Order: sequence, then structure tokens, then C-alpha cells
Amino acid sequence: MTLVSFACDPEQTRGREFALEQSSARGPRSAFQRDRDRIVHSIAFRRLRHKTQVFIAPDGDHYRVRLTHSLEVAQIGRVIARTLGLDEDLTEALCLAHDIGHPPFGHAGEDALERALADAGGFDHNANTLRVLMRMESPYCEHEGLNLSWEVLEGLAKHNGPVFEPSWALAELDAAFPLDLRERSSLEAQVAAIADDIAYDNHDIDDGLRAGFLDLDDLLTLDAVSAQWREIERRHPRAPRDRLLRELVRGQIGRMVNDVIGETRARILNGDVRTIAQVRAAPTALCAFSPAMEAEERALKRFMYDRLYYHPEQLATAERARHVVAHLFDGYAADPSALPESWQESLPTGEPARSRHIADFIAGMTDRYAIDSYARLYGKSPEGLRNV
Repeated sequence: MTLVSFACDPEQTRGREFALEQSSARGPRSAFQRDRDRIVHSIAFRRLRHKTQVFIAPDGDHYRVRLTHSLEVAQIGRVIARTLGLDEDLTEALCLAHDIGHPPFGHAGEDALERALADAGGFDHNANTLRVLMRMESPYCEHEGLNLSWEVLEGLAKHNGPVFEPSWALAELDAAFPLDLRERSSLEAQVAAIADDIAYDNHDIDDGLRAGFLDLDDLLTLDAVSAQWREIERRHPRAPRDRLLRELVRGQIGRMVNDVIGETRARILNGDVRTIAQVRAAPTALCAFSPAMEAEERALKRFMYDRLYYHPEQLATAERARHVVAHLFDGYAADPSALPESWQESLPTGEPARSRHIADFIAGMTDRYAIDSYARLYGKSPEGLRNV
């Protein structure tokens, strides 16, 4: 496939933090294909299968977790990137890696670690993604980390746009391998970010309806969703309700993807964008929803927060999850001998490095490993952490 002039070209990558001889490459892969493969083969990526997406430690096999979410984001991102003539491999790598830094129990776990590290610089899952990929996941003999391409790392660092006030973690990594944090990211990274929004906006509807936290009649109070539902019922008058619901989710995703492609093309054309430098210097993101779709998406997000993310049962379960993570931190801080031997041996003696080291260990846990670790530390399992 021929890339457009403003796509990231793997032949023109800005390189890696640790220089590698080309002869060390295994197989006929581009730089970004190698990055994607390193992410997929990493331990941190495998752990995503037991990390919370929406529902904490779900018992049901059909609910999404961080791993399945990341795969769905990658599928959406690839479609958009291919259609726009961007580098599909870079986009896929960014989609697959974007949630690797999440601690157990999702945002509840992140809140607990942020509080635990209040005097040590705090905790941010996005910066932690970079820490995992650049320092903690180290399968190679020659260097720390996965040694990913600059374009992957900068796209992950700016997942939510340019960074003007980096956290301690991101600042340290940027000092070692500058990522031009104040510039806008590549279009491939912008595609990955909006694919993330599209995936969780719509797949969370699917999981929420399945779990009974969302009610279809309430969902149909959203005009755009209601219009789609009426059209689906017209086209498939005899189809079972569960199939109609899945058709609704697919239709939502398709509408959003097509809208992003059309709006992005229009912004590129109106800005006469021809180079990557112009992408990075643009005053606003080039990959975006149209104003009408943006309004729809915001209304959907408000609905999801009101009815699903802030559902009383969800909030109660999240509070119990915060309790588990906070007490894990307190327990290891009080008795470092409870840490695995390798983590004990590398435990710094001074602060804030000591607290950050303990947080690194906890952040890498899956939901179930965190539950088991709490039981080992306190002699009993936490209650009420499975809310579906």
C-alpha cells in the first residue's frame, strides 16, 4: 500500500532509544511491524486479559476486559488508517499498547495509586504505559524495555493530545529519549485515540445492556440512537431482540467511523496538509468527529456516565477495589518482605523511589492477582468485587 505524504513512513523513523544493527532484525518486517509484534509478545500485553475494562473482575466470559477492548480498538483503528492512507502497522501498535499501563481494577485502581503516591509525584496510567514499555518490560539482553520506535512512544505519550505539564514518570522518560511532548502527534496516533473512543462508547453499551445496568428504553431517549433503532426494526421486523441490539452497536460504530473519515479528509483538504510537519503543527487535531457527531458522542458519554459508570452498584464495587489497592500499597510499604524476591532485591531505600517501586509492582497486577495478594497479606479475601 502506498502511504500518503503526511503518513509516518517506517523507512523514515526517528529511530529507537537504543541503537540496533539492522542485521539483528528477524524476518522481513518494517520498523512499525516489529513494534507491533514486540507489544503482542510482551508479558504486559498478556496481562490485559485479566484487567478491568468496565466491570471489575467479571464472572461472565462474555464481558470485555482490557485485552479484548484493545483488540477491538485495533480493528477500528486499522480500518480508519487504511482508508486514509496512513501506516496501518503503526496505528495497530498504538491501539494495542494504549492501555498497557492500567493498574488492576481500572480507574478505581488508578485513583488508589494516585492517592498512595500523593507525596511521590502521583500515578498516571498513560505515563505508566511508557514506563512499562521503556523500562519494566525487558526481555532483551542488550537494553531495558522493548526499545520501540520513536513514533510509537510519542503517540502513546500524547494519547490525549500535546503534553505541556508531564508527570514525573513521563518527564523522566522524555529526558532520556525526547518525544516532543508539546507538539501534536502523528495522524496515526490521532486515529488510535479516536478509535479508542469509538470502541468504548459502543462496546460498553453492549456490556451494560448484557449486565442489566442499562435499559434499552432509557438508551432510546437519545435521539440519534432512537433513529437507528427504528430503522433497524424496520429492516429486520422478525429478528430476535438480542440480534437487533448487536446490529445497533455495529451500526453505531459504522456511523462514527465513516464520520471520522469524512471529517478528517475535510480538515486535511481545508488545511492543505501535505507533510507530517504540518500535521504536528496544526492548531487542532486533524482526526476528529464532525461537529454534529461530536455533539452526539458527548450526549452518549453523559448518558453512559449517568447510567453505567456512575451506577450505584458500580460505584460501590469501585470503592471496594480502591480499598484493596490502597491496602496492598500500605501492606507492602510496611513489610517489604511480602514482595516477591526479585522486587525485594531491587527495592530502593530512599523516597520517592521506594514508593514508586511498590506502585510499579501493584500496577502490573491483574485483578485476580491483586485479590489473591490481598488475601495473602491480610488472611482473607476482599468481598464484593465481582459486580456482574
